[in-house]
Formats: sequence, structure tokens, C-alpha cells
Amino acid sequence: MTAPTGPYTTPFSAKAVVATATRRGVREFNCDAAAIAVSADATTTAAVVDGIGNSSEISAMSTVLATVIVRTALRRGVLAALLTAGEVVADPGPDDDTPDAVAVVAAARAGDDTRVAWCGDSRVYGFNGERIRQYSTDATVGEQLRCNGVALELAAEHDNWLRASLARATIGNTYTALIPEDELVVLCSDGVVDGLPHGRLDDLVRTHADNVQALADALVNQTESDARGYRDDATAVIIQPPP
Repeated sequence: MTAPTGPYTTPFSAKAVVATATRRGVREFNCDAAAIAVSADATTTAAVVDGIGNSSEISAMSTVLATVIVRTALRRGVLAALLTAGEVVADPGPDDDTPDAVAVVAAARAGDDTRVAWCGDSRVYGFNGERIRQYSTDATVGEQLRCNGVALELAAEHDNWLRASLARATIGNTYTALIPEDELVVLCSDGVVDGLPHGRLDDLVRTHADNVQALADALVNQTESDARGYRDDATAVIIQPPP
């Protein structure tokens, strides 16, 4: 699987710039996917999909889901896009082996807030030139435990347990946010977050804020293996919304 090459600039006077990068982890297949779409009114949508598990079928489905999400988001909005993608994988099939995934999507258009939605533990960050803010909340058991005051060490042991995925997506577990003023929006799979040392993502955003492709490349290429030698697939999409 290969993500679209970037940066990609919309062919309109009010331009959004989008850059993508992806890197396979230590397993055989890259089961992340990224996609970009642009509508007739210059709305630009971008998505990151993180397939659950590792196989050629999961990798192929992640690409399909990313395309469904960005095309649906152009006309129906970011929430409907994730719910529609969920319908693609909601039925487990006769062999109970239909792939599943988590995802994040953004829609940017001149004169409007950037709209984002996520289901699962893919992340959304925004940078306004000074501060970096995480807009998303991971839909994991570990994050739920932290929010309820459970010790951080204990909660961290449950970060791999998802509370939501596209196959189980509903209005109640698929979240949205508006990003009104940030000059950069970062979408990424958990392989980026888990593979970068604490604080490194912030450092990279500040260092490469003026070059979206360099930032996307740095976020995925600088991910590291953990103490067991494991490194997950890593995918990043950087959006510079139109003015």
C-alpha cells in the first residue's frame, strides 16, 4: 500500500495544501492508508485509516476505507463519512473475518473552520504558530481509566484495548471537533504517537511548520522501535487550511 504523494495543492485560488507520508512497521504489510479528495467548491478532505491486525486483506481494505471516507466527507460531512465507512466493514461476513480499522478525517475549505472526526485511537493535532493542541481523545480502555482517576501505570496497560472502531461506529462513539484558526492540522495513526519519544512530535511540528511535506516525512521516519523491537505502521497527513 502506498499513500498519495504530496504535498498536494488544490487547483483553486483559495488553496489547501496537504502532505502525506507512511512507513511500514516491522510486520509484513503496511495496514495504514491515507487518502485526499477535493470537491468542486474547493473543499479538501483527508483521512488516515489504521487497519486492525496485519494481512494483505486488511491492507487492501484500509485503502478502500480511506477512499470512501474522503469522498463521502466532501458532500456529507466528516461524521457521516466515518459512519458510512463503518457500514463497509460492519458485517463480519460468513467467515467472521471482515477487516476492521480506526480512522480520522478532516475537511478544510476557505472561509470555514476545519472540521475533524475520529473513531478509535488515531489522533488529531492543531498548531496555531505558538501552541500545539491535541483535539482528539483516544477511544481506548486505558484513556477511559485515566479519565476516571486510575493510576497512570495501570491505565497504560490497557491502551491497546479499543472501545470503538469503524465496524462498531455509531453517533455515540464517533467524535467531531472544529478547528477555527490553526495554521496546521496533523492527522496520524497511533504508530506515530507511540513511536516518537515524549515531546518529539511537538518538536518536529515546530521545526517543520513551514514545510508540510518535510513534517509528514519526519513524523513517520523518526518513529522508533520499543524495548521489544516492535515498531507499528506509521502514517501522517498534514493539512495547511486555506486562508
